[in-house]
Amino acid sequence: MRSTRPGFGPLVFFATAFALSAYFTFAAVQGDYGLFRRVEVAAEADSLRKTLDRLQSEIDVTENLTRRLSDEYLDLDLLDEQARSVLGLLRADEIVIR
Repeated sequence: MRSTRPGFGPLVFFATAFALSAYFTFAAVQGDYGLFRRVEVAAEADSLRKTLDRLQSEIDVTENLTRRLSDEYLDLDLLDEQARSVLGLLRADEIVIR
């Protein structure tokens, strides 16, 4: 005669299934490719895009100033400003007050 007591097999099956579900849920949220990591990567990418835009604008300004000092395009105002600030030159008709 068989007993009506449930076997040990279904308990092991459900315990294993629960453990695997818990592991995969944890990995999906906090793992290397989880949701939290995805948010961190998106925030870092946004920050790097802003830095790239700022650096690109600085490069554009520097390229413009360099082009304006080239032989093909000479901006006399820029040349005068650079001569004054870098070399400390003055015109003959100017007075310096310190």
